[in-house]
Amino acid sequence: MESRQKAPAGRPRGFDAEEALERAVVVFWRQGYEGASLTDLTEAMGITRPSMYAAFGNKEELFRKALERYSEGPGAYVARALEEPTARAVAAALLNGAVRATTRPGYPTGCLGVQGALATGEPGRRAHDVLIAWRNFNGSCVADRFRRAVTEGDLPPGTDPEQLACYLTSLSYGISVQAASGVGPDELQQVADTTLLNWPPVTSG
Repeated sequence: MESRQKAPAGRPRGFDAEEALERAVVVFWRQGYEGASLTDLTEAMGITRPSMYAAFGNKEELFRKALERYSEGPGAYVARALEEPTARAVAAALLNGAVRATTRPGYPTGCLGVQGALATGEPGRRAHDVLIAWRNFNGSCVADRFRRAVTEGDLPPGTDPEQLACYLTSLSYGISVQAASGVGPDELQQVADTTLLNWPPVTSG
């Protein structure tokens, strides 16, 4: 089956837009939003700037599409974790998934959603805000899942779902930062395993 997408007028673009987007994901993942120049992106994608603008919009729009693709690919472990039957299984899937996703052979270390715009100037402010919203959304989804776990009796009645979600996602993002700093998967897995030994953490109140 023909995999190349068509331009709006029906004319073939001459490149595989899906493959080009995958390559853009890797560039943003490795270099961050501001560190990824248009030259870096178009060379990696194998297209010209006019073709990039026509297919994906400007750099910010391309970044948004790349983050969506990352969420459907390497970052999909978050959505899968929320489908686990127990809160502890959710936590294990999140932490173990973070270790795997941030240390995948052949890919940049760390997480696009954490490192993509950690330090940006004014030109990267919108990308910075996009990533904050992305992380906040994931955190709220985890909190909702833990709220359900409290209602179902899977977590103690006094558990604060938002606090527990914040604790868990902070550890997950910390794993990403450590991976980007060169910490290996075995050491990161030990962090995940140690966290789960004390599940759930003692909550205040």
